[in-house]
Order: sequence, then structure tokens, then C-alpha cells
Amino acid sequence: LEELGQRAQKAAFELGQLGTKAKNAALLAMADSLVLNTKQIIEANKEDYDNAEKNGVKKAMLDRLLLTPDRINDMATGLRQVMDLPDPIGKIDRGWQTETGLDITQERVPLGVIGMIYEARPNVTVDAAGLCFKAGNAVILRGGKEAINSNIALSETLRQALKKVGITEDAVQLIDDVSHETAQKMMELSHYIDVLIPRGSGKFIKMVVDKAKVPIIETGAGNCHIYVDKDANLDKALQIIINAKVQRPSVCNAAEKVILHKDIANEFLPDLYDALRANSVEVRGDTLSRAIQPDIIPATKEDWSTEYDDYIIAIKIVDSLDQAVKHINKYNTKHSESIITENYTTSRKFMKQIDAAVVYTNASTRFTDGQQFGFGAEIGISTQKLHARGPMGANELTTTKYLVQGDGQIRL
Repeated sequence: LEELGQRAQKAAFELGQLGTKAKNAALLAMADSLVLNTKQIIEANKEDYDNAEKNGVKKAMLDRLLLTPDRINDMATGLRQVMDLPDPIGKIDRGWQTETGLDITQERVPLGVIGMIYEARPNVTVDAAGLCFKAGNAVILRGGKEAINSNIALSETLRQALKKVGITEDAVQLIDDVSHETAQKMMELSHYIDVLIPRGSGKFIKMVVDKAKVPIIETGAGNCHIYVDKDANLDKALQIIINAKVQRPSVCNAAEKVILHKDIANEFLPDLYDALRANSVEVRGDTLSRAIQPDIIPATKEDWSTEYDDYIIAIKIVDSLDQAVKHINKYNTKHSESIITENYTTSRKFMKQIDAAVVYTNASTRFTDGQQFGFGAEIGISTQKLHARGPMGANELTTTKYLVQGDGQIRL
């Protein structure tokens, strides 16, 4: 790992000198290489998928692991979108002249070496490599054991593309030892890794935060809520909830909880329950929701703070907007929350009072995504408040330095 870190630092210096044209040419080469190597990548992924299936990995997690031609093409499209984004490096945030005649500018520069440690999500390999590269950073990747063959195939494809265009392939490095001991050592490489970004379950992220000696950007688990207000359009609400829960239940921006205002609960809950069950979603709920729909499974105290990552949802009925906000802020993971209402004043109050990285009105939480936000891809969804919050694109993978131009000034 020491040698790997040294190579990454050397690569980071080289990348910091690259111009936009060279970086974009490399990103295009990486995207094209993914498409050209689709067959080999899918063969490697099939081995991972079959092993996971034999080991009893649940359906929703298998979906995270699976690569298809369409998904590989989407990853390539994401790289091309990153290529088309403005280059954040060299961007001037502000500039001024002091009373002593010093000209000061604050300029965007790369973070340096970024470590990515993540679970069985091979798309992270490509998203992280592309965004880090665009922002002039070298990246060290350490994926989960369930996706090791997929990650090797993807990283080698990207490295070959870099080599082909004359850029150091050490800009993208993968740790192929998936032991816990190696992961721990990576978390301690503070001499080489400038920042570590974990992606995975809440439990996994907490483990990394607790053990790492490298500075962390914490990407969050998603215990996401949708609140259906008394002034909601119920047809709109039903469509949004089903999309947010069912489209991809294993991702962090999927809805896990529905909060209903009591004034619409009797009318709306039976239709919502039927629609959820028609999509194979297990429905849990509080006492009030079960009084309306007795087939709902009783929710436990633990349910309200649980990210299911599965075809499960919990429902709670509240008396007011204030009660909904209080419940959400108590149990959410600061990720994504949504209100369904036609009342502008209510929506503005909800959006102001909810403590989360992303707050929606009349939209699915599934839009909390780098590609959907126009970032091309994302390094993760930050749920912390320092440095970056929400979907992190290339701009969030930079820092600043001050450039001071003088003409012989000395301080008196």
C-alpha cells in the first residue's frame, strides 16, 4: 500500500499540470473503452453475480451489483457528461487588492489523492475515477469483495485507456486485496491519501468514520421520507411514492418512510397500500395506519430509524406539518426528504425546517443523483455539513489556494 500511495502522489502531481483538453481527451478514451470492452466486463460481473447469488445476497443488493450493456453504456455516458462539464481547476472564486497593494486571488486546485472505499457497487469504480480525474486528482479504489472481478475489469479498462492517450495509468489504482486488514491499512494512509470517501450502508460508513485516520467526507445512508400533506394532490402523491420506493429500492435515495397527514389518511392509505403491495412492497405502520388498513404489519421503534434497502416501507400518520417535520428531523439521515402539497406556504415551511442535504416539493427523492443534478456522475451524496453537502461532482473534489502577487512589499 505504501508503494501504491507513492505512485498515486506522483500521478496526482502530473494530473495537476494537465490542461482541460488533455483531460477531456482521456475521459472520452475511457468512455469509449468501456463500451468496447462490454463483453469482458459483463463476463467478470457474471462471476461476481453468481457468487453473490449462491451466498444468499438479497435481491435488492444483487441489483446494485448487476452490470448490463445498458448500465455500462450509462457509465460511459456519465464519463462523456463529465468531459463536457466546465473544468473546475484554475477557476477563480474571488480576487481583490489589499491596502498594501497585494493582488490576492483564490483559485480552485485539486485535492490530490482521493481514496474511495465502497461496497458491492461497481458503477462507483467508474464514477469515482472519472470525477476525480476531471478535478485533477489521482484515485485509489477499494471496492467490496462481492464485486472484485467487476472492479478489476473496469479499472483495467480505464487504466488501458489512460495509457493509450499518454497519461499515467496510476491516476486510477485499484486495491485488489479485499481483506479487512488491507482496508484498515488503507484508512491509515494519511501520508499519501488526502481525503477518504466511503460509500455503502450506514453501518459500513460508520465503521470507516470510526476507524480511519485519513480525513473523511461522509456520504450518507438514506432513511428518506415522503410527507403527504393535507393539501396534496393524491394522484401525484401515489405516483411519486411508488417511483421513490420501487424503481430501485436498494439505492440511498429510495424512499423508506411515508408520513401522512390525518386529514387525507382515510382516503389515501387504502389506495397507497394496494399500490405498494401490487409492487411486492412489505408495508409496516403505526397504530393509526393499521386502524385504517389492518393488513399493515406493526412497525417497531427500530423501524423509524432503519434504512431498509429493500422492498419494505413504513407509514406513520401525523396531526400536522409541525409533527411531520419533528418526526423526520428526529429519524432522518440528512439525505433527501420530500413533501407532496399544493400549498406554497406549507411547502416553503417544510423546505426551510427540514434538516437534510436535499429537500423536495412534489418530486421523487430518486432525483438525488449526480447525473440527474447535471454533474454527469457523482462521487457520493454528502450528508455532512463541512466542505460539501448533497451530490458531489467534480467541483466538490477541489480545494482552494490563495495566489498573492506583490511588487516588493514587506510587512511593517
